[in-house]
Amino acid sequence: MSMLTIGDQMPVFELEDQNGQLFSSASLQGKKAILFFYPRDLTPTCTVEVCNLRDHYTDLKKMGYLLIGVSTDPVAMHKRFAERNKLPYPLLADVDASLSKAFGVWGPKKFMGREIIGIKRTTFLIDESGSISHIFEKVKSKEHAEQIQAAVKS
Repeated sequence: MSMLTIGDQMPVFELEDQNGQLFSSASLQGKKAILFFYPRDLTPTCTVEVCNLRDHYTDLKKMGYLLIGVSTDPVAMHKRFAERNKLPYPLLADVDASLSKAFGVWGPKKFMGREIIGIKRTTFLIDESGSISHIFEKVKSKEHAEQIQAAVKS
């Protein structure tokens, strides 16, 4: 499946967060959201990204956005990752990659010189009507929050 594009509607979903609570797309109705897909918990680059977003969480909230992370790791691993890094936002457990596939971020990618199947690090800004308003395919883990803030301000 190809990646969703700007103007597409966010897929309907319901996944568990790191606390085992169900989180659904319906809860985002009328709200702006940042949905960021990342490959794996407890890895160096993903840790840098989630911590950069954590450090700018208040600024993103002031801009009116909810922040939600998604990877295929299970709930227990998300819980450990969130606690270790003191993350104030939900991490959704897309264990069957259904949401990643629906957004079109699941597929072949290069990793350490070889091709693997997994999540392509991508972030989607969702507007109040559930439409995709911006897509980041070239995420800079160390300054991702700044990328988002610059795009929102422009």
